[in-house]
Amino acid sequence: MQMNDSQRIPATREKVWTALNDPDTLKRCIPGCHSLEMTSPNEMTATVVLKVGPVKATFSGKVTLSDLDPPNSYRISGEGAGGIAGFAKGGATITLSSESSAATVLTYAVDTQIGGKLAQLGGRLIDSTAKKLANEFFKSFSEIVGGRADEPGALEGSTGNDDVSTENVR
Repeated sequence: MQMNDSQRIPATREKVWTALNDPDTLKRCIPGCHSLEMTSPNEMTATVVLKVGPVKATFSGKVTLSDLDPPNSYRISGEGAGGIAGFAKGGATITLSSESSAATVLTYAVDTQIGGKLAQLGGRLIDSTAKKLANEFFKSFSEIVGGRADEPGALEGSTGNDDVSTENVR
């Protein structure tokens, strides 16, 4: 599965970068995240509970940050095992650009592979669930990093369309 999108975050690029590298902030934003711990400056372990269609699973995995260019970009790679439900592995390239002195555009390109029962659910269900989870993450992230989502200039979220740049602002 591949997913590409952009999100406008009402915060400086430096503040967004710091939050993207803070396990406590990420834990609060990742849907279903039960734990997220730094094990080294560029590695984290995580436990996430997800429900995709009829399949609910607890995934335990490892995340590695590479190609770091603070505060501009990095590559995040990871893999997680969900027991009988299957596995997920993949990565994303994250790029930050300053839109103004108080706003940042975060662009991401995700490429993932899944296996096990999850892979049997079908691409449409997997894609729609991934887009929903991404929207939930960015809504929470924007609220935490830049202020409440219903404030003027705050993020409204993705349209859910791959390869569509979203900068929906009131």
